[in-house]
Amino acid sequence: MRTFGLKLRMFLVIALMFAILFALFTGIAYLFGYFQPWVFVIMAVAIMAIQYFTGPYIVGWTMKVKYVTPQEEPRLHGIVNSLIWKRGIDKPKIGVSNMKIPNAFAFGRWKSDARVVVTRPLLEKLDDGELEAVLGHELSHVIHRDMMLMTAISVIPLICYYIFLSLVWGGMGGRGNRNAGYAVLIGLAAFVMYFVTNLLVLWVSRAREYYADAGSAEMTNQPYNLASGLYKLVLASKDIDEKALHEVEGVRAFFATDPTKAKGEVRMLIDADLNRDGKLDAYEVKQFAEQAKTTKFSRVAELFSTHPNPVKRIVKLAEMY
Repeated sequence: MRTFGLKLRMFLVIALMFAILFALFTGIAYLFGYFQPWVFVIMAVAIMAIQYFTGPYIVGWTMKVKYVTPQEEPRLHGIVNSLIWKRGIDKPKIGVSNMKIPNAFAFGRWKSDARVVVTRPLLEKLDDGELEAVLGHELSHVIHRDMMLMTAISVIPLICYYIFLSLVWGGMGGRGNRNAGYAVLIGLAAFVMYFVTNLLVLWVSRAREYYADAGSAEMTNQPYNLASGLYKLVLASKDIDEKALHEVEGVRAFFATDPTKAKGEVRMLIDADLNRDGKLDAYEVKQFAEQAKTTKFSRVAELFSTHPNPVKRIVKLAEMY
């Protein structure tokens, strides 16, 4: 996968999202004059700032994260130390969550504030090679700074929705019927942009996962280990109870895989496991990639997903050998 092309597409999508926001503010300026749009601008910046600074605490609290020392988790710290040495980066804070879902995630406000967390079930499920590959995936999120990116853009749909509510239902149509009519039109446009920007946020979320997969493959030189790790996470998540899934609904975009889609993804990936031993080796990954096909339904469903289609992820990993 050519990461430069992916970077360029992500930049263009993000530019489009902020252009949409600017267009809505321009429309509001036309309605209310020079000063009023700054109310929305200040509100947008305030919402982004609040989410930016409080986000790590909310994620850590929601996921019941406990930061661990090398003495407490020598295996985990040893693998992270090896990976950061290869890339020459600073070590993030390392945490373990006791959530029932096997997964890993990275979050933080900036690079020096980065935290990489794994759940206890993940440590139990993955062998050292798979754990290294999954940690490489999460460290790639840190290197690419896409955690901060997601924090910034994820509030844009909310701002569009707030503009819609304010203009259409909030009585902010201005003076006279003409202004009221324009306000409704801009409000309806904001409602459409709410859905459009939501889809764009989901696209960026999927793109960053492909980008992190490529980073892990480059870091470890064993892309099949990441394919096997992802398969194990999907396999182990398919029987997670609904209560546990509901607890992570708001943070699942941070995960290496989406546990809420595990039941369906198992059906897509089970044929890759030729000997049904619950893991994938290099031969199985290559064989699966040569024969894998995605259905039209799965391609459409991917548009509304935070994570890429798992079949496509494994195919792309196979191309990195």
